[in-house]
Amino acid sequence: MISRENTINLALVAALLAAALIANWLGETFYITLATRIAILALAATGLNLVLGLGGLVSFGHAVYFGIGGYAAGILSAHVFSGEPLLFGLGGTDQMPVIWIVAALVSGLLAVLIGAISLRTSGVYFIMITLAFAQMVYYFAVSWPAYGGEDGLSILVRNQFPGLNTMKPLSFFLVCYVLLLLGIVFFSALRRSRFGTALEVIRQNETRAASVGISPFPVKLVAFVLSGMITGIAGALFADLNRFVSPSMMSWHMSGELIVLIILGGTGRLMGPLAGAALYILIEHYLGEITERWQFFLGLILLGTVLFARGGLLGLLGGRARHG
Repeated sequence: MISRENTINLALVAALLAAALIANWLGETFYITLATRIAILALAATGLNLVLGLGGLVSFGHAVYFGIGGYAAGILSAHVFSGEPLLFGLGGTDQMPVIWIVAALVSGLLAVLIGAISLRTSGVYFIMITLAFAQMVYYFAVSWPAYGGEDGLSILVRNQFPGLNTMKPLSFFLVCYVLLLLGIVFFSALRRSRFGTALEVIRQNETRAASVGISPFPVKLVAFVLSGMITGIAGALFADLNRFVSPSMMSWHMSGELIVLIILGGTGRLMGPLAGAALYILIEHYLGEITERWQFFLGLILLGTVLFARGGLLGLLGGRARHG
């Protein structure tokens, strides 16, 4: 029998697709873009949910991988138009699959370096050290004039996906939507695997996990790297959506936003990032039309979630137990 939360999960996935298709049928390209933004932010938050939801690791610097993915898209695209070689005589590319691979690899490599140091700490020290690393990369991007520095870097033409015209809003949405589904499937498979079980055991009690032969550090590091890679791919999509990338994608504000999405939707829940991203974007759009101080009301909603709905929106609607 399908649980209530699984029914809600399926409804969320279907609703996002239906919203984009209906908006396309009505010729409302703005709402397709809105749906695309929800899908991209949900994918980024799904990456963070691996370490925050399953591992209990509050990374306050995850925007660095989001930004790295964005710069991968921007830099590779820029070298296509300039014709200048990038590294070792290799040029850029405007092919999305290649860009996603580069974004994932560079983000993963950076996550290895950051995780190898930060995961030796815990609690508030872990939060602060991930923030410190992210700010270091942020200020490096600000002072990098070759790729726009503080002003950022424009992507003149959206990067390409074989067989699709990505300049069409619906086509690009479908690319982002499929990647979101793949990210959610990966999260679900990982959570149900022995690795996911080990990660959740470590979150509950590291000492007990070590006593039964589970080494906490390697498990957490692998999760941290996978998390960074997923968020990096989302960053590449976000840069293509806006056709622009800037250091603001790496700011601590962005890291905080990703955490807020997870808390709103439900920490550790399969569709928590999607529910949180949808709620966040809708609040931003509709309350933003009414008042410039929409963040105040978002703060009230977040406060209410923390105090009265610890399982987030999905916990409130689907029950307290976490299901796949």
